Amino acid sequence: MPATVVVGTQWGDEGKGKFTDLMAADMDYVVRYQGGHNAGHTLVVDGKQFALQLVPSGVLYPHITPVIGNGVVVDPHVLIAEMEMLAEQGVDCSKLAISGNAHLIMPYHIELDALHERHLGSGKLGTTKRGIGPAYADRSMRLGLRVQDLLDPKIFSEKLDVALNHTNKVLAKVFNRLPLAGEDIVAEYIEVCAPRLAPHIADTAGLLHEALESDKQVLLEGAQATFLDLDHGTYPFVTSSNPTAGGACTGTGIGPRQIDRVMGIAKAYVTRVGSGPFVTELFDDVGDHLVDVGGEFGTNTGRRRRTGWLDLVMLRHAVRLNSLTEIGLTKLDVLDSLAELKVCAAYELDGKRFEHMPYHQTVMHNAKPVYKELEGWQCDLSGVREAKDLPKQAAAYIEMIEAEVGVPVKLVGVGPSREQYVKR
Repeated sequence: MPATVVVGTQWGDEGKGKFTDLMAADMDYVVRYQGGHNAGHTLVVDGKQFALQLVPSGVLYPHITPVIGNGVVVDPHVLIAEMEMLAEQGVDCSKLAISGNAHLIMPYHIELDALHERHLGSGKLGTTKRGIGPAYADRSMRLGLRVQDLLDPKIFSEKLDVALNHTNKVLAKVFNRLPLAGEDIVAEYIEVCAPRLAPHIADTAGLLHEALESDKQVLLEGAQATFLDLDHGTYPFVTSSNPTAGGACTGTGIGPRQIDRVMGIAKAYVTRVGSGPFVTELFDDVGDHLVDVGGEFGTNTGRRRRTGWLDLVMLRHAVRLNSLTEIGLTKLDVLDSLAELKVCAAYELDGKRFEHMPYHQTVMHNAKPVYKELEGWQCDLSGVREAKDLPKQAAAYIEMIEAEVGVPVKLVGVGPSREQYVKR
């Protein structure tokens, strides 16, 4: 049975968690394939709110096996705290499987993240300072420690010595900081974290292959989004991994021929956290309206998100990069009270029109949006459950998106709760 991928098509915060949770009802496994606890999913089920950072969204279903893949970087303290939070709310995490090949976020990664961002000054990237980037950097430099190392104290200590030999020199000579003591980290990770996580550490690649060979339904869940992708995003204002659909293969050990459905999640407008170009960004009352009505504040950081009109140039590119088979459109209800809507159909710079994403980022920084204007519906969508009950203006907005990007919109979110959606 081929797997399904859910990927964000903008700069994150599209509401992937809601639709992942919805689709999980028909799945057997839900897998996180990249990122760390710099990504948050907020789910509302039966009036209860769950803010997840590392545990896959499907954990709220008893029949699901949630999996943290090898492409994820794991802060064990955050994961343990999240598991305890879920247990306190009656959610069973006993089936959670964590890849032994996933990399660990260490205390020095968090310290380095904050120091690097501070030293960038006005050129800061807007990182969440959770240690994600330095953990991925150590992975690439072959200095990383993996989840499986928690099961072997001798190997853990030896690898930590090698890593600290490098990292303490950087802390002392570049940032004038005191070196970190390896024995303190060993005690913390081996004595405190390892016993709690050991029952969950597994060969997740093997687990998923066996599941697919047994015709089980597997859902692969990306964190962040297409334009935060390390290779294809608005670099350097990106994350440190590959949230695009291709990352689902490298982050889980599943081959590309084992995926046949890729759902791209797009918000009915666009938001961004941190620095970087944003062609349709709004600085007016409409922008404030989107923040206030849409609750556009970070799940993890609480930071106010930048807001703008829907950008079809970005969405067309996301279709290409991810081979999207369909789109899930979220937060359509946030536009309910607006009399006039705009969508960006193209960029324009120096008399040149761009209907597809320009390869040179200077264009992104300086281009002006070419807008299409549409009539708003000015009524409450929160109670709509059938496509036929959507007002004609809302239906026209959705159909315009489908025509412009060439992919059907199959799901439409009309509120934060699990049941507030329209299937088309």
